Amino acid sequence: VRSGVVPSLLEFMDRTSVHAVNDSCRLGFGGEVGALVLAQSDASSVRAKEEIALLADLLADAGALDVVVAADQAEGALLLAARRQVLTAFESLGAALIDDVCVPRDRLAALVDGVEALATSAGLTVGLFGHAGDGNFHPTVVFDASVPEQVAAANRLFEDIMLLGLDLGGTITGEHGVGTLKRDLLVREVGEVSMRVHRGIKTALDPMGILNPGKVF
Repeated sequence: VRSGVVPSLLEFMDRTSVHAVNDSCRLGFGGEVGALVLAQSDASSVRAKEEIALLADLLADAGALDVVVAADQAEGALLLAARRQVLTAFESLGAALIDDVCVPRDRLAALVDGVEALATSAGLTVGLFGHAGDGNFHPTVVFDASVPEQVAAANRLFEDIMLLGLDLGGTITGEHGVGTLKRDLLVREVGEVSMRVHRGIKTALDPMGILNPGKVF
């Protein structure tokens, strides 16, 4: 983004996500792949080629082991298929607890490393994928729903990932809202004063408590 290029798509898949998709769909990624970044330009034909060439150089300078530029739309669609198949690939491994966490773009690497460390400590599989362009990622915790200990561990791990996002200057939600899943984490982000303000607004607009009762407020 600092280079002046604003891609129409900039997606990220961590090592676990790449390997899950590769095992599920046989897309041909090597076992040494540590992550996958997908970029796309919607500029005019000439400008698009310039943007993609610049993005390829930037990725190579950042340490990418292999940079592939799609020869045509069909090849580009094949590359994008990997990103679209991530959740399906994880769901084939077990129950999946998924939502979103968002951090500043310059803290994405720290988020990836931190989630990997948390997953190792918890002994569970966690995939991290999402929208690198705005720092919004989808941590996906895979567990056996028939084992109560794994269910509890998955929920603890998910909360730890959310708290990691806050520690990195981010937010517990970038796309999908708070809901009941992250309700108890909201106060950790906005503080008690903001929570009182929100409750006051809710009470003023809904004095009878009939609008979505029993959820966040």
